[in-house]
Amino acid sequence: MTFTEEIRKSADIIWQESKDHPFILELKAGTLPPEIFRFYLIQDRYYLEQFSKIHLKAAELAIDKKVRSCFLDGVKNLEAAEISVRKTFFKELKVSKEEISQTPIAPAAYHYTSHMYREVESKNIARIAAALLPCYWLYQEIGEELIANGSPDPLYQRWIETYDRESYQNAVRRQIQLTDQLANQASLDEQLLMKQAFIISSYEELNFWEMAYTKQKWGLKR
Repeated sequence: MTFTEEIRKSADIIWQESKDHPFILELKAGTLPPEIFRFYLIQDRYYLEQFSKIHLKAAELAIDKKVRSCFLDGVKNLEAAEISVRKTFFKELKVSKEEISQTPIAPAAYHYTSHMYREVESKNIARIAAALLPCYWLYQEIGEELIANGSPDPLYQRWIETYDRESYQNAVRRQIQLTDQLANQASLDEQLLMKQAFIISSYEELNFWEMAYTKQKWGLKR
């Protein structure tokens, strides 16, 4: 069993909760309220911006040229696929720059990116790669399950198809291979920290769906 297979198995219950979350199930059924998807897109825009910056920071830290290239390729893929698709959605839904700037960053989006920046502060490339991996890999698995039946809503269907593209599949494979490569070079203590980073990111992915579904705000629930 490879390192990534091992940590994926450890996160199986968490990932299944993501796949069974009402956001995903209703998106598949075409019944997800448009305002919830709109809120998700705005928060995801912030997340993807930070996700891209974290790739760049990882590339700066990388000594190995091939490892650096892998992180930089990740940025290119993000800009060509997910980020560009979101821009198209914003145009269709008439999401203005003002609406984006006036929508506060939700707690879960803030916490998720803060977690990854914490891994960047460790200056440990292996930990950063492990923290980034769930976003790639989980979306691929969700996409594979959703693409089989699709969604009756054309907009949601196009979102699903983003994760069925060959370029995205290749990006996921590269990220898995990179994480395994770095794990093989890491000490046992570092591998434990890699696993921890991966598990936390897996929880943050689950929290992100809940954040969008509830249009999460700051403050205590009473």
